[in-house]
Amino acid sequence: MKEYIVFLDRATLIAELPIPAIEHTWVEHPDTRPEEVGDALWRASIAITNKAPITAAVLDAAPKLRLVAVAATGVNNVDLDACRERGVAVTNIRGYAEHTVPEHVFMLLLAMRRNLIAWRKTLNAGAWQRAREFCLFDHEMHDLHGSTLGLIGHGSIGRGVERLAQAFGMEVLLAEHRDAAACRPGYIPFDEVLARADHLSLHCPLTEATRGLIGAREFGLMKRNAVLINCARGGLVDEAALVTALTTRRIAGAALDVLAVEPPGTGNPLLDLDLPNLLITPHVAWSSREAMQALGEQLIRVIEAFVAGRPINLVVPPPSP
Repeated sequence: MKEYIVFLDRATLIAELPIPAIEHTWVEHPDTRPEEVGDALWRASIAITNKAPITAAVLDAAPKLRLVAVAATGVNNVDLDACRERGVAVTNIRGYAEHTVPEHVFMLLLAMRRNLIAWRKTLNAGAWQRAREFCLFDHEMHDLHGSTLGLIGHGSIGRGVERLAQAFGMEVLLAEHRDAAACRPGYIPFDEVLARADHLSLHCPLTEATRGLIGAREFGLMKRNAVLINCARGGLVDEAALVTALTTRRIAGAALDVLAVEPPGTGNPLLDLDLPNLLITPHVAWSSREAMQALGEQLIRVIEAFVAGRPINLVVPPPSP
């Protein structure tokens, strides 16, 4: 059987993709607008998507589709229930970002705690050049060593962050699910982690249960010197509540790689802020060249395994024979 493979948003992945070792036709689009996805997949047996949405309407317009191969770990752009109902399997990519995202987390964390951006502005303004002493004390700095990091989410990326934190000499607290009746071994109640952490880093998927996970109530539990790091999904944080927490100094700062709507367009209140305690990067934590190449190679292995009848990385399994 010859597979008809359509990559809906190839421009989201800078990698050299191996040629799949299966009989196939390959079609790729740099990007596909939501209203164009159904038309793009009408002949497809396999769809590859990073962020292009796969809805029930799309599935109805793609009667030959057997597999949605998500070229990412998060699958919140795919209607999983609709795929189950129609017998369409869904796979994702796992483990490729276990080094690159933790490194980005610590880049953000160090930049915040060592006041990197403020120091650069001070130097560019000529303050050091005019100084009478050998150094400046304009901006407060803090060590990571001896501080406490709270982790919400402990998959491959969360574990990677934990390893780096331990190398820095930090105490790591693993948060139990917010509404859990009891804690798993090694985990601590959600509210206690918020109250004890000097830095809080999010690494859980975006689901209906986790949407708005960190809001006004949670900011109220955090230390005033705490820093929030979010390199997971923007929807985990109530952005209006974060604006309030930052502008009132309820928390010491936030560093984000994700926003609730991407691209954000205009009107996102966080992008309108010019605060020394806010740092934002444009959803790039995952995208080192090494990580993207690993993602691309794994993507092709996932497709080949599915066609061979030995599927891996299943989020929604294929129907039973």
